[in-house]
Amino acid sequence: MFYIHQRYDRPLTFRRFSRKGYALFACMGREVRIGVLSAATLLSAAPRLAAATPGAHLALDSLPADTLRLAESVVRAGRPPRPQLDAVRRVLVFTRHDLEVAGVASVNDLLKQAAGVDVRQRGGFGVQTDISINGGTFDQIALFVNGVSVSNPQTGHNAADFPLNLSDILRVEVLEGAAARLLGSGAFSGAVNVVTRSGGERLRASVTGGSYGTLGAEARTAWTPGPFATSVSLSYMRSDGAVPATDFDRVKAYWSGRYEGRGVRLSAQAGFTGQRFGASTFYSAAWPDQWEATRRTLLSLRAETTGPVGLYVQGSWLRSTDHYQLTRGSREGENFNRGAITTLSAGLTLPWAGGHTSLGAELRREDLLSSNLGRPLPEGDERPVPGHDGRFYTRSDGRTHTSFFLDHRIALGAWTLSAGVTAQRNSWAGERFGFYPGVDVGWRPAPQWSLTASCNRALRLPTFTDLYYKSPTLEGNVGLRPERCDAFRLAASHVRPWLDATLSLWYNRGDGLIDWAMYAPDDVYHATSFDLDTWGLGASATLRADALWGTEQPLRRLRVDYAWMRQHRRDAVPVFRSNYALEYLRHKLTLSLGHRLWSRLGAVWSLRMQDRAGAWQRYQGGRPTGELVPYGLYALLDCRLSWTEPAWELTLDLTNLTARRCYDLGGVRQPGFLLMAGAAWRLP
Repeated sequence: MFYIHQRYDRPLTFRRFSRKGYALFACMGREVRIGVLSAATLLSAAPRLAAATPGAHLALDSLPADTLRLAESVVRAGRPPRPQLDAVRRVLVFTRHDLEVAGVASVNDLLKQAAGVDVRQRGGFGVQTDISINGGTFDQIALFVNGVSVSNPQTGHNAADFPLNLSDILRVEVLEGAAARLLGSGAFSGAVNVVTRSGGERLRASVTGGSYGTLGAEARTAWTPGPFATSVSLSYMRSDGAVPATDFDRVKAYWSGRYEGRGVRLSAQAGFTGQRFGASTFYSAAWPDQWEATRRTLLSLRAETTGPVGLYVQGSWLRSTDHYQLTRGSREGENFNRGAITTLSAGLTLPWAGGHTSLGAELRREDLLSSNLGRPLPEGDERPVPGHDGRFYTRSDGRTHTSFFLDHRIALGAWTLSAGVTAQRNSWAGERFGFYPGVDVGWRPAPQWSLTASCNRALRLPTFTDLYYKSPTLEGNVGLRPERCDAFRLAASHVRPWLDATLSLWYNRGDGLIDWAMYAPDDVYHATSFDLDTWGLGASATLRADALWGTEQPLRRLRVDYAWMRQHRRDAVPVFRSNYALEYLRHKLTLSLGHRLWSRLGAVWSLRMQDRAGAWQRYQGGRPTGELVPYGLYALLDCRLSWTEPAWELTLDLTNLTARRCYDLGGVRQPGFLLMAGAAWRLP
């Protein structure tokens, strides 16, 4: 741990190392500068830094052999509502470098590389994607942008449409396992937090185009005048669709700003995403030409102190609208939804000789207007749908969350302990507070090794869709109760400058887990619940060959991830088919290899193999046949070729090289081979 020379009106400079567990508290929320340290010093420091940020790596190729240069970093005070890079929990981090070399069109595509993350994509380019972690469902994870929740209480189907652009992303953090006491009740089986960068190039612009009439463009600019930093980005993409009736067009815009003064930091962000897309057979194979349009707007403001005692106050507002047609251009099965989420939170972080104590509170209000979801509005109170003459919101609902949290962390030699509890009350579920405790323990027997264990309890409320939705294909259930889960995890990590390796074991005991199930071949999907036990293991290893053998040889990085999982239902109600909870990944293997071909030409190969439980029902002429087709095992191979210069880059993305046509979600046939070419320009 570090001792520092301290003045609050200027950046802090490290003077010497200390092994005291409380030494870092003095620099919380302060700008920290680290100069050039000797390689001998970093032999012990680098494993600890790497362990704190799995997936990150040090840039070794641009420095002399005897020195390593570390970038400036900021240690933030307070308990931000996002995954903590902590010694007691495993957090997978995808860096900006990972994003650039992967050749992805969305955050959802990047998450496919994590074996513990299940990404079920209906349309291409991240248009309609369900994300789940460790056997959970798409409604059981919490999604954040810079620690601000963008989860959708109407439905999780559209929540993963993040209101930002790829050029804005600094890193993507994935926390596996229940984390209600850290992140609120939405983090039932895990969380994803997208962290944006406030600076960057003065100008960055890119264009892309390829198969099926796909075209896209993106631009971003950033300024850092004095204590201010701001950036703005805009993108557009359209496609005719790789599968019939999956055409789309999408616009995204994002702005962020930050001010740092004496003892205070202010940050704000605003994001928007709007898309219209053909939904093909997304929600039922009986209707092959569905259509949907969604919009999301995010506004947030945060103020925090930068002294040793951290205090933060944060407010956010998220507006989501959804227009769905069961048959494109028809009013049959059509519905409109408009939701608004207003959140206020505050917290205090107090470092002291006995450890690090955090406490705070959050108040969140969720409101919904709909033509389908909620309770009927009184006659005469119907509200017109903007832009749609003769259409009205005829139903509404709302609920208020009140929560308080208390957490304490302490480091005792090689041991780190974190324990706390969240107390939450929801107006929909009743007037009583529920308590959701958790304990995380970390042990570092040697600089390269880290062992962690955790036990956490979590709760999730049904979405408004779970409760109320009614259509020719779906029927909600107002009798659903909150889901509950007790989650246990063990993990071991070995980290060196050239190697990251992790093995984890986990077990979740779930009560009342919500799913949509059919009880007969010609039945509609009913919102129901199961008592479900889920357990599994995950293993990952990353070899950084350039750090091990130098940059003259062609190999750059090799990454291997594998996850295995099983389930057991404790209830015996038979179902014909489950649409989500019981269709888990029994096996998932991902391989990624990056290497240099010639000069500045590089290649990244990605192989993903999946074996999914469950089956989809075959339809003929829009009618069910009663025949269930197992998802089974399939493999997809992708490749990105890139020529990189300091001011520009050319890319060629070859997706699904073997043109494997598979089914991964219902009867939605996945695209075959896709080719995309792109160019990007950068002005420092």
